[in-house]
Amino acid sequence: MQHKPLIITILLNFIAMFSATVTAENVSAEVFGDSVVTLREISVSGFKEQNKLWARPVAAIAINRREVEQYNMVTMKDVSGITPNLYMPSYGSRMTSSIYIRGLGARIDQPVMGLNVDNVPVMNKDNFDFDLVDIERIEVLRGPQSTLFGRNTMGGVINISTLSPLQYQGVRMLAEYGRGNSWRAAVSGYRMFGQRIGMSLNAYVTSTDGFFRNSYTGNKIDHERQASVRWKTVWRPAERISVDNAFSLTVSRQGGYPYASLKTGEIAHNDTCFYRRTGITDGLSVLWKGDNVSVASSTSLQYIDDNMTLDQDFLPLDYFTLTQKRKELALTEDVIAKGDIGNYNWLAGLFAFYRHTRMSAPVTFKEDGIDNLILGHRNEMNPDFPARWQDKSFVLDSRFRMPSMGVAVYHNSRLSVGNFEINAGIRIDHETITLKYINHASTGYDTYERMPDGSYRFHASHPLTVGGSGKLRNSFTEILPRLSLAYRLPSMEESMVYASVSKGYKAGGFNTQMFSFVLQQDLMSQMGMSAPYDVDEVVSYKPEKSWNYEVGAHVDLLDGILRFDGAAFFIDCRDQQLTVFPAGNTTGRMMTNAGRTYSRGMEISLFAKPVDGLRLNASWGYTRATFKKFSDGISDYSGKRLPYAPSNTLFIGASYRFDLLPPERMMSLTFAMNLRGVGDIYWDEANTVRQPFYTLLGASVELRRRNWSVQLWGENLTDRRYDTFYFVSVQNAFVQRGNPWQAGVTARINLDLAQE
Repeated sequence: MQHKPLIITILLNFIAMFSATVTAENVSAEVFGDSVVTLREISVSGFKEQNKLWARPVAAIAINRREVEQYNMVTMKDVSGITPNLYMPSYGSRMTSSIYIRGLGARIDQPVMGLNVDNVPVMNKDNFDFDLVDIERIEVLRGPQSTLFGRNTMGGVINISTLSPLQYQGVRMLAEYGRGNSWRAAVSGYRMFGQRIGMSLNAYVTSTDGFFRNSYTGNKIDHERQASVRWKTVWRPAERISVDNAFSLTVSRQGGYPYASLKTGEIAHNDTCFYRRTGITDGLSVLWKGDNVSVASSTSLQYIDDNMTLDQDFLPLDYFTLTQKRKELALTEDVIAKGDIGNYNWLAGLFAFYRHTRMSAPVTFKEDGIDNLILGHRNEMNPDFPARWQDKSFVLDSRFRMPSMGVAVYHNSRLSVGNFEINAGIRIDHETITLKYINHASTGYDTYERMPDGSYRFHASHPLTVGGSGKLRNSFTEILPRLSLAYRLPSMEESMVYASVSKGYKAGGFNTQMFSFVLQQDLMSQMGMSAPYDVDEVVSYKPEKSWNYEVGAHVDLLDGILRFDGAAFFIDCRDQQLTVFPAGNTTGRMMTNAGRTYSRGMEISLFAKPVDGLRLNASWGYTRATFKKFSDGISDYSGKRLPYAPSNTLFIGASYRFDLLPPERMMSLTFAMNLRGVGDIYWDEANTVRQPFYTLLGASVELRRRNWSVQLWGENLTDRRYDTFYFVSVQNAFVQRGNPWQAGVTARINLDLAQE
């Protein structure tokens, strides 16, 4: 079974090379902070959009290749901060890819934003965090994109495009070294085979010793080694058909989870923590372009094999550990057709997916956990017959199979009448998710009778066996409409104002991490200390739904010298999904649904190039997200701020390029500085703990010649101390600190064969 995904992806690549005919197609793509770049291919994700990014009635930002290199962006998390109201904190490991935007988001399970890489929709949020080289363009669309992109895009969608061999032929090399013995290297080859077929092959490796040390062992714990290969094929042998294929293999091995006790300020745990992941992805895109009608298809295969092992108490004590192993296979298919009839444009599509997950997640209770979480409570209740556990440890074993599937049909119409433009869309989305589980625990304890002289005599042996198997199933059907009205300013060709209303949707599901909690409670119930939990009630959570109301403007002034992008929004969210820790001494995290939340705010982005060589960027996002109605049965949190989503995001960037030689000799020196700000962030529903607003200063200087460049860079240059995560487990509070100051050097060499 482990070799099947690799075999299938290889076959898909051969299909892309030898089973279809295609044509080169020119598409103009706007960039934020740079001139327009002309692409020679059409991506299916871009194919869904019926006009340019700047001309769409949506809050959006695009980052081009030059800015990607200037800010050393290699992963989706690097977009955080540049995009207003988007926050992707770095904590835990690459598995913890939490996303918050406009007050929406959750730490586990379903994401609030979608991610597409070269037409492939990444189905599992746990696989969002991986490095990419040769990124050509990043688009971030904010606000619900559910009509076109479906489930889990109620906060927006991120589209990443990598460099195509039709755009560039040659060899690209990268080498970087920075603080923490952090280094990365990449080599990429791009070549045309004749005039119609192009291929690229990228190899990438990165390593870091990390920045945080476990005081218990004396070793650094956030070390990582990652390697990847990416093979991209494009073929254009005929006039109206095109086929592209992108295959990638990524292997990541890291320590991670540098959680420090808030009481001591130290990271100190005695059991191993690590995360390991192997991921395979392949996407096949086929496009037929007619005179008035075009049809595209995007097919993907995704495979994850990962292992998360935690010292789950994060203490130098033997409480409990978790090992979660998972193998997941996902298939997606998206077929889109669109056409033009005068001032009317239409788009229709059919999307389907199937995902199957196998997982084992045993929790091992150890001596301190047994004594403090179980025996201590038992012996307080019955001191005359104290108990002793028969074993030093026991396992709460849980195994799962989770097949899920979904299908959706969608349509969007755009009508232009003079300077007005009306967009109307609708999507019908159906999903079924099934959880098949087997859980088991077998252990026991002995009781002793207290004698009159104070000694103890053996009384009885009490074997404990809990567990069972079952099957849970949930189905969700959602109708997701969108309507917008835009007005193009007559005297400004590239400017518009718009208003929109749209519905967002995030799928429901099952929280497997709660099964250890259920088994623990069943054990304690047999000992007469608690009532057993209903599995369906504790494990299941409902879909999250929202209505988004937005007004905005894109304004291009002085022939592109100054650009302004602004939006104001109000989001009415029902059943918002929140990650909480059950009260008391427990082992799990549970997903719950808040009754109702409101989120309102605004976003502003500015770009200016007042003189040659000088570029200025600025963006600011403000969100006030509060509970309208939410009670956990103990406290009422109405009016409180939503946890983990920041109130403000800020980015200010400036760069200036000096030409050291005449333009034809292409040698320049570029100085750049940037300031990123985030906060306030409330860490709990009661708003008793928070991370105040903080800023991080970055700078770089780059010497660039025609085919090479050397860049000196620094991040968090003031060594600002801040927290990226806070949680309470087993009545102990923990935080993860943000990375300290970093500095490094990056060298790039581009051997452009097209220029030779």
